[in-house]
Amino acid sequence: MDLFPSLTPLTPPHSEEARSGWLRLLRSRRVGVATFFRMMHEHGSAEAALDALPGVAAAAGVSDYKVCPMGVVQAELKAGRLAGASLIAFGSPEYPKALYDLTDPPPLLWAIGDLSLLERPGIAMVGARNASSLGTRMARRMADELGQAGNVIVSGLARGIDTAAHLAALPHGTVAVMAGGVDVIYPAENAVLAQEIGERGLRLSEQPMGLQPQARHFPRRNRIVSGTVRGVVVVEAAARSGSLITARDALDQGREVMAVPGHPFDARASGCNMLIRDGATLVRGADDVLAALGSEPVPPDVRDATPAKPRLATTTPKPKKPASTLREANALHQLILDRLGPSPLAEDQLIRDLALSPGEVAPQLVSLELDGRIARQPGGLLTKL
Repeated sequence: MDLFPSLTPLTPPHSEEARSGWLRLLRSRRVGVATFFRMMHEHGSAEAALDALPGVAAAAGVSDYKVCPMGVVQAELKAGRLAGASLIAFGSPEYPKALYDLTDPPPLLWAIGDLSLLERPGIAMVGARNASSLGTRMARRMADELGQAGNVIVSGLARGIDTAAHLAALPHGTVAVMAGGVDVIYPAENAVLAQEIGERGLRLSEQPMGLQPQARHFPRRNRIVSGTVRGVVVVEAAARSGSLITARDALDQGREVMAVPGHPFDARASGCNMLIRDGATLVRGADDVLAALGSEPVPPDVRDATPAKPRLATTTPKPKKPASTLREANALHQLILDRLGPSPLAEDQLIRDLALSPGEVAPQLVSLELDGRIARQPGGLLTKL
């Protein structure tokens, strides 16, 4: 759907002065995406729109209105240069073609990394931040196989499913769409991963340089995650979560929505199961995703191979001493419970996922079992009660 047909021939800014004009208009108070395009359509240029903006504000009952100061824009452009970021404007050759389908496409995007990734077919993978071991393994395997099939994996750099998908897709191509400034890493624990994506993939944001993300920024970010791809895969999501916002955006944008089913008793799977109930495509792996998108299946030598273990985004943890205080024990209990769900998980897999020694984990498993919070199944399997 082309909501702004008259903007198609809009000349994107090529000079520093033109970029400053676009930024001043977009960063001016009460100017959102719709207002930006309306003003550009009515006045023909950012400079003319800026001249008219105080009058428009006065007509709307806003007195003493002032446009964004030039100093603010110059500081943002300087911050972009220092960060090695590129400013991509609506209508420019680098602008993601898929975003033209949106009813509210971002007029400007800051980008750090390989812009050519925006020209390749993309698939978004999103899901729970407190993902289970099974969920993160599914995300890693699916992202790796979809990447080997030629797709760029797009996600939001959050912990959990997003992190697992980015890590597995790094060798093939991945795009991180950020809720804050493209130079502001959130969460901080993904600082190394974000740096690697900037070097080998692409970081993307519509927000000003240096902006710390707040809750209201994440839904706006999600529409870009879904808007840049052909389809969205949800791997673990609660009934009320940002992942479901992304899925709704994808439906509104005409993208394919796919979900990995989960155990009915696992709250982290309730959102995925709801999506499937409401018509989303059930997917069990990369082949199902590609079939839903009308693409070739993953070659057998890729599908059957054991996925390479992705590089961790943090330094290898040093051996830790056994939890010696109640606070440390409780923290480890929570880590274990976050990884477990109603679906059985092998104890040795849990230990590997936690990156701890068996001597650290085993006593805590006994404690949780005695408390009735986990259960042991035949074959060394664990479930959360």
